[in-house]
Amino acid sequence: MNERTTEERPEAVSREDESDSHSSNEVGDEQSITDSVSEPNTDRQSQYQTACPECSGRLRRDDDDVDVVCDDCGLVVPDATLDTSITLYTPNATSEKESRVGPSSTNLLHDKGLSTMVGWQDTDAKGNSLSGERRQQMRRLRKWDDRFRRRTSADRNLMHALGEINRMASALGVPKSTRETAGVIYRRALNEGLLPGRAIEAVATAALYAASRMDGAPRSIDEVSTVSRVEQIRVERTYRHVSRELGLEIAPTDPRSFIGRIASDVECTDATEREARRLAGIAVENGVHSGKHPVGIAAGALYAAAKQCDESLRQADIAHATDVSEMTIRNRYPEILAATDTKDE
Repeated sequence: MNERTTEERPEAVSREDESDSHSSNEVGDEQSITDSVSEPNTDRQSQYQTACPECSGRLRRDDDDVDVVCDDCGLVVPDATLDTSITLYTPNATSEKESRVGPSSTNLLHDKGLSTMVGWQDTDAKGNSLSGERRQQMRRLRKWDDRFRRRTSADRNLMHALGEINRMASALGVPKSTRETAGVIYRRALNEGLLPGRAIEAVATAALYAASRMDGAPRSIDEVSTVSRVEQIRVERTYRHVSRELGLEIAPTDPRSFIGRIASDVECTDATEREARRLAGIAVENGVHSGKHPVGIAAGALYAAAKQCDESLRQADIAHATDVSEMTIRNRYPEILAATDTKDE
């Protein structure tokens, strides 16, 4: 009996060793998997300061605090940047994707996109259709939500004006950054009390025109007035008033900024476009553009460049593309050529 027990004991010990080695292998595999998963995050986290510079303790920031405090020594680290990004998993993607949990704030919405709204779907969280009583309740909630979002006159004013800015910007092909600038200008005009006695559409048009000039994507006053709901003379008066009262630093429009769009519309060659830019630059240096419409200077420079490059480009085509008269082109291009001859001498 004792011999049999002693014979079976090594076998049991060997089984225990196998189980220990197997469990250690599993732990090692899990550790390697964990390390491999955490490797991509180490590069991202290395950009942020997570340890105390004095004792290498853990840094912490409370919800109501601006500075970061070390949990161990209590050192305040004002310049520390913690990694506060949130990582969410998207079901349609194969990997994790960083998300800000919602769009960023924008000046193109009256509430800057910080509020919420009741959805229009008549379904629950599982996609099931709502009952008749529940749908009626949701309609009432949507109505009150819409009333609450525009409860003040300033909110209603901004909603109408920013909608006009988006509509006109879309018609003119203005980039989003310029639209944001126009929204900021209109908000400043509203806060400064510049709207009484003036139409909302006029101030919105003036804000878009000023923003396009400030951001280097100019549109002529004629182009902006074409898509506006008010007359051009009212837009010009409102623009002068807004720019003067707000102290907007708007440089004179460079005629060369219009040449690219005009050349694209008339489909001229690249050599003609380059020559037109050179001629317009010389005209600006000699002050030919002073007191004259910049689009007329650009149209005259393009026509003069076409004549020097032996390209058949009609005045009527340029006038149609720029919305200026042929008489303006005939008056401008000799002045530009004269400025060029003066420089060559």
